[in-house]
Amino acid sequence: MSSPSVDIIRWGRERARIWPWRGDASIAYLAPVPEAPILSAAFLRRCLAILGERGFSRVVTSALSPLEQTGFLAAGFEVAEELHLLSLELGGLPPRPDIVVARVSSSARSQVLAIDRVAFSPFWQLDERGLNEALGATPRTRFRCVLGADEALVGYAVNGRAGTRGYVQRLAVAPQVRRQGIGQGLLLDGLHWMRRRGVRRAVVNTQVGNEAALSLYYDTGFRREPSGLSVMEAGLR
Repeated sequence: MSSPSVDIIRWGRERARIWPWRGDASIAYLAPVPEAPILSAAFLRRCLAILGERGFSRVVTSALSPLEQTGFLAAGFEVAEELHLLSLELGGLPPRPDIVVARVSSSARSQVLAIDRVAFSPFWQLDERGLNEALGATPRTRFRCVLGADEALVGYAVNGRAGTRGYVQRLAVAPQVRRQGIGQGLLLDGLHWMRRRGVRRAVVNTQVGNEAALSLYYDTGFRREPSGLSVMEAGLR
């Protein structure tokens, strides 16, 4: 097992990242390490034992594909939240709307998290560590925002790319300025960035029942994949 500062559990070639879920010392967040083998039930049972020894009472996971879920289900995890997975071929994107998109400054990160808190239900809200995880999830990342008339941040997006695959990782708009094209502007800014750098296909996931987000993605050309993703959970006590 790695030291607490690293928050990685290793067993053979299998690896998983862990940390407290939104700073809650009773709930652990567990995520497979990119490019490592799919986690086995035996490894995950080992993780549960380690996390129980550390004092956690519950574990939640990152969004997992059906193949990734196999080991988790065998280890006793259950589905906590279901997500739609959508994809878009980037050959024929709509033009970028006339909206000014800016880099997110380090001093604006608190505004990003404030928008995130009002844009998402509590289960999906990011804390500082969750935001860092989103920003570091892919080899290349684009972190952009839209500013309002008073220079306050009113929307932001995190997009990533790995080779020819693109990921819409986070998109949030302040409630008071929704339906003004800000969300679509941020989305298309990221998609055009991906295409300029050779990405051919982009994917995004969103909660089942989030009709506003689904409408935005469908209007931009995304289509739902047959298999979705799931966040899993397990109790430790």
